[in-house]
Amino acid sequence: MEYTLTDQNFDVETSNGLVIIDFWAAWCGPCRMQAPVLKELSELLPESQLKVCKLNVDENQATAFKYNIMSIPTLMFKKDGKVVKEVVGVRSKGQLLEIIKELNK
Repeated sequence: MEYTLTDQNFDVETSNGLVIIDFWAAWCGPCRMQAPVLKELSELLPESQLKVCKLNVDENQATAFKYNIMSIPTLMFKKDGKVVKEVVGVRSKGQLLEIIKELNK
């Protein structure tokens, strides 16, 4: 399951466990390429291992600004509320699984 984040619910929804946040925009081609990979991960892994969230940067500029998101797609990984990794650009399912494995140690 994928969760939609807003400026209002960002901190609450990303405070527990391992969370990947996709900073994206509707007009962004690479963001549209990343979306099915994230959807597949959300269906493959139980939420106890990974919570997949999406934040539209056009509709939620305050959060994008707060985290200094300059390029999209940006994938931010938070663990128990703390940012532990950030990657910019499209990543394959295999690349993301490796990051998740590393962060779940």
